[in-house]
Amino acid sequence: MLRDYQTRTIEMLYKWFEDGNQGNPCLELPTGAGKSHIVAALCKDALQSWPETRVLMLTHVKELIEQNAEKMRQHWKGAPMGIYSASVGQKVLDEPITFAGIQSIRNKAQEVGHIDLIIIDECHLVNHKNEGGYRQFIEDLKAINPNLRVIGLTATPFRLGHGLITDKPAIFDDILNPVTIEELIYKGFLAPLRSKLTGAKLSTEGVHKRGGEYIEKELQAAVDNTDSNQAIVNEVIERAEHRKAWLFFCAGVEHAEHIKDELIRRGIKSECITGKNTKKQREDILKRFKSGELRALTNANILTTGFDYPDIDLIAMLRPTMSPALYVQMAGRGLRPKSHTDHCLVLDFAGCVKQHGPITNVITPTKAGPGEGQAPVKACPSCFEIVHASCKTCTECGNVFPVEEKEKTQPRLHTQDIMGKAPEEMNVNEWRWLKHVSKSSGKEMLAVRYYGGLSDPAITEYLCVTHSGFAGNKALNQLAEMATRSCAIINQEMSLEEIAEAMTKALPPKTIKYKKEGKFYQITNRIF
Repeated sequence: MLRDYQTRTIEMLYKWFEDGNQGNPCLELPTGAGKSHIVAALCKDALQSWPETRVLMLTHVKELIEQNAEKMRQHWKGAPMGIYSASVGQKVLDEPITFAGIQSIRNKAQEVGHIDLIIIDECHLVNHKNEGGYRQFIEDLKAINPNLRVIGLTATPFRLGHGLITDKPAIFDDILNPVTIEELIYKGFLAPLRSKLTGAKLSTEGVHKRGGEYIEKELQAAVDNTDSNQAIVNEVIERAEHRKAWLFFCAGVEHAEHIKDELIRRGIKSECITGKNTKKQREDILKRFKSGELRALTNANILTTGFDYPDIDLIAMLRPTMSPALYVQMAGRGLRPKSHTDHCLVLDFAGCVKQHGPITNVITPTKAGPGEGQAPVKACPSCFEIVHASCKTCTECGNVFPVEEKEKTQPRLHTQDIMGKAPEEMNVNEWRWLKHVSKSSGKEMLAVRYYGGLSDPAITEYLCVTHSGFAGNKALNQLAEMATRSCAIINQEMSLEEIAEAMTKALPPKTIKYKKEGKFYQITNRIF
């Protein structure tokens, strides 16, 4: 049974094709959204609707191949599928659905033959330019079937040094956004992350870059030293309290080994996973970690994708990176709902949060590489919680941040309105939320009233969160976004009265822009 947003994803994809779009779409789905379930349902529907269809599911790591294939079996018992992957130990090409590793199949286009649809998991790895394993393989298959279509799936639709994966000459033409992290947290499908400003900090001073990313050998030399390793481990132990599953992302193999050794020296049962491990060794280590025998895992460039253990409740980032995609992948390991706590603590010794922003609002890299602008976060000077830059008080300790003066902006023509009329603007002093019942339909909804100065009208906005279909989904997404920006803590289990009370106590936007349409107001922008 698919979740509502998973069904919405497939419907959005079909509508994109039905609207006459001829290119290749990318589905942006947050970590933990259940991409493999969506892929399975999509494959099943394609084969049952068009029995002659041949589908090829591509990805780059063994774990994702196995996960995607397993979900296919769950959704469709007896599905006509095969796996082509040397690392999995299977090479089957004669089924309508094939799950394959790009490294194993990239030179096998003639053996693969006619393919109607390629689905690529972690599609941000596909090269922008017409080169590399994925691009060459796709071109070879297009020579066999010029009508071949490609669908991408990723939580991070951008590439370091190239910008969005739709920036030409990329193969993807559009990015579809069926669901947000905020909605998944609100509905209980993901757990929130909490990050603290750390005392120990890793410096990248003097480390050169290649291809927009830090050179690993230089990076490891800069951050891997005894004093730093001891300070970091001491701080993790002090802050981890009774947390049960710690995951460390390190700058290289030697760094990961040294952090593991320091943890063991401090009495923490730990292991290290790197590319040097055999398949059996890695499986044994992960099994011991998930059983609780090991409390901590250190790794270097291994556990960013294809590894899911929901009860990870502490992530230590010891790997500075210029890549926002790598940052999101590291943080994403802590998003799964836990059996024992309601969040995952992120200790960012590498400065990734400050550089790239919250994972709900990551700074997208440009074609020339990531900019040097400041990410929209700040640290509480009292408890060191890292919060969104819009927060007026700390969500953890209640500390009030000093008020910053708002820069004056020059008025400009609003070109999206045929009359050039810009929305009106109001500085918000207060907002109040309440449950509202429609007189015409009897349906319950949320209403929020914004108050400005004495001469300003009271602006009321209605969120039809209990409605079905597009309107309800839009309202829920809007509510989740407003809760995140205002630092409110709400969830799907709360009643409308409880949500209204929590939102009223939260931080209203500094400014709203609005238009009056008939007797109702439309809020066109909220500036927190």
